Amino acid sequence: MKFTIVFAGLLGIFLTPTLADYDISVNDNNNSGGSGQQSVSVNNEHGVANVDNNNGWDSWNSLWDYGSGFAVIRPFKKKSCIVHKMNKEVMPSIQALDMLAKKNKLQGRGPEGPPPKSLIYSVKPDKVNNLDQFGKSVVTMCKGIPTYMAEEIQGANLILYPEKCFNVDILWILNISLCEEAMEN
Repeated sequence: MKFTIVFAGLLGIFLTPTLADYDISVNDNNNSGGSGQQSVSVNNEHGVANVDNNNGWDSWNSLWDYGSGFAVIRPFKKKSCIVHKMNKEVMPSIQALDMLAKKNKLQGRGPEGPPPKSLIYSVKPDKVNNLDQFGKSVVTMCKGIPTYMAEEIQGANLILYPEKCFNVDILWILNISLCEEAMEN
């Protein structure tokens, strides 16, 4: 079972760039406290963006399925998947994602640039039983992995959830915080 999961993950990592319409990579050479290396692969034909953050044990993978309207984040340290509805008012469109990432990379933005948009989600403690409701891309990424549903908390403040959040910073564009007891440390 572990071999199947590892094989599927590696297959996804190697196949995604070959099927993508474009790739963007951003390195954080001063890795202490940084985000390691991030890459974005976008497949316009299928309406899917894949964001990989490679930073040792704090690595994660995120998939945005614009067709189904769902996104999933898989923090490797947590050994789980967290699915949430995409907030299209905050998350960039598939067309804008390329432009924003390239613009921020070329202008050297990061900590010095404008603050990224933020989303805060509450992760529900019950495991999801039926991944099919989220679309084929989510099923492929999370099959065999404990999966939880997260709901956006409107107007929330991270001060209320200081030690119960897993934070995902995507290319200086978007910060996503996943908060609640379901996220075991």
